[in-house]
Amino acid sequence: MCGFLGEFCFDIGQLTKKEKFDSLLDLSKHRGPDNTSTYRGENFQLGFNRLAILDLSDKGNQPKLSPSFRYHIVFNGEVYNYKELLIKYGLKNLKSTSDTEVIIHLLDILGIKETIKELEGMFAIMIIDKLQDKVYLTRDFAGIKPLFFGISDFGIVAASQFNQVFKHEWFSKTLKLNKNVVKEYFGFGYMQAPNTVYNSIFQVEPGTLISFTSKGKSEKTQITAFNSNKLKYSESENGIEDIFAKLITDEVSKQLVSDVPIASFLSGGIDSPIITSIAHQKDKSITAYTVKVDNNELDESKAAEAYAKHLGVEQKVINLSTEKLINTIDKHFKYFSEPFGDYSSIPTFGITKLAKKEHSVMLSGDGGDELFFGYPRMQHIIENKNWFRIPFIIRKPIVRIAIKTKILNTHAPYSYKNICDWVLGKQLMIPQEKLNIFLKNTTFTKEVIDLFTFSKNTFKTISILNWLRKNEFYGHLQRVLIKVDRASMGNSLEVRIPFLGKKVIKEAFHMSPNYTDKFELKHVLKKISRNLYPKEIITNKKRGFSVPIEDWLRNELKEDLIYYIFRLDFYGEEILNVKAIKLYVQDFIDERHNNGWGIWQIYAWQKWAYMHVLKE
Repeated sequence: MCGFLGEFCFDIGQLTKKEKFDSLLDLSKHRGPDNTSTYRGENFQLGFNRLAILDLSDKGNQPKLSPSFRYHIVFNGEVYNYKELLIKYGLKNLKSTSDTEVIIHLLDILGIKETIKELEGMFAIMIIDKLQDKVYLTRDFAGIKPLFFGISDFGIVAASQFNQVFKHEWFSKTLKLNKNVVKEYFGFGYMQAPNTVYNSIFQVEPGTLISFTSKGKSEKTQITAFNSNKLKYSESENGIEDIFAKLITDEVSKQLVSDVPIASFLSGGIDSPIITSIAHQKDKSITAYTVKVDNNELDESKAAEAYAKHLGVEQKVINLSTEKLINTIDKHFKYFSEPFGDYSSIPTFGITKLAKKEHSVMLSGDGGDELFFGYPRMQHIIENKNWFRIPFIIRKPIVRIAIKTKILNTHAPYSYKNICDWVLGKQLMIPQEKLNIFLKNTTFTKEVIDLFTFSKNTFKTISILNWLRKNEFYGHLQRVLIKVDRASMGNSLEVRIPFLGKKVIKEAFHMSPNYTDKFELKHVLKKISRNLYPKEIITNKKRGFSVPIEDWLRNELKEDLIYYIFRLDFYGEEILNVKAIKLYVQDFIDERHNNGWGIWQIYAWQKWAYMHVLKE
């Protein structure tokens, strides 16, 4: 796991000076503290900060050059099937035992597109093709690893971090906020690929390969995408848990390959206990890390301790007191060089900081909810979908009566014209009517509109659930992955995610959900869990990795909130209705509403701006 920076110029002689390039490369030093190397060509230069996981020797350093001298590469991430590919293609004369070494040999044999199709893992890659005078950028199929790039008149800048691009001299003096994406940030709390809050700076989308010629001509190819068009499994069929248990076990086995010690997250839910159990079966030296917090409603440590005791795994319970967490907030913002508003990043940063003292790699249970129908909001939508069969104008008065008589316990069929709008509303942390006031004359980007578009006349449960899974995977999961990557890499710690193995994802998308009169969440994972743990210690209660943010913002963080919102200039005031935003924050402080998450996103925007944009 590492960080890189690269330039590709449209004309020779336009490369930035080495000193400036090196200073930008230093911004991602925490992502790779073990080695820093650079390479400068006629119209490109590459820089790499390495976190050594495989082949700890200098032979594993980057940038690397393919044996034919055609391809230069910087690669952030892990390829889990690199040993299989080595055997499959009979690779010889390798100079190191790293996965990068396998990639550069495959590039000479297969070319770029076919090589990327073969990879299983998490990765962001920049490749210079000297023969064709082109640059290629690609990102793994789930979007685990970040890859930002900017397009200027001078050329392309690509990097692991947003600030390495927007601080680059080709962009820093001409930054212009994209008001539609800013609106999406305030709504969702993150930037949805391919867009960023700045015009001319973008993200490579998951599973996508982008190329640019030295003349500036671009081409985008979808390498890997997942859909539910070909369903071959059903959650309800006998033995379905065995199929996915094997897939997950195989993926864990691949992800245990490392030349440094590996640990695992262990919560009180279902997902991480499954990963920890399988990992412990394969490697008894695995250590499990559990977070303990002061708030009893959010603390999962007792349930996690029961799992650990059953497994006999070494467990380290990390007590993250309110005081400890509050004291790490500013430091944690240092590693979020893009605007990001999910406050569960705070405990994630805390546990990875302490785990790094003994480990450089951890396994996570992320992705289970998105792939295996784990969110209660999915259930809520299915339970109330038929209300949306009624035309909106007729539905509104009926719903009002249904709520008064307690036949219905949600205002959604009254408030939203269709299911798509409701699903969008469930994901927004600040209501859309407020967003429209904060940023007038704006719309969501095409990518977000497409993400939340579904046939409004289809009320089949299976169709809606399959769409919700895709929506969660390419939407909400992306926010989760940003959180985990930035928080862990801020501590120079790699997090691997077995549920997001390529084969696991593919087969999960080919599985239809289990439903009868009432849809059951995580049907398959619950069955797998029962084969690993005694029934009496399994907990299905979903608490999440969280903190009491409303209480913090009104108490411990109140003074800082007031300072950043009311005493400093508001970043982006040229496009934002700052008066309306401040009123919304004041209403929260005065307890006229309790949207702590939305207030955190506003607060995080200002913290990002003053820590990364306005600070020299």
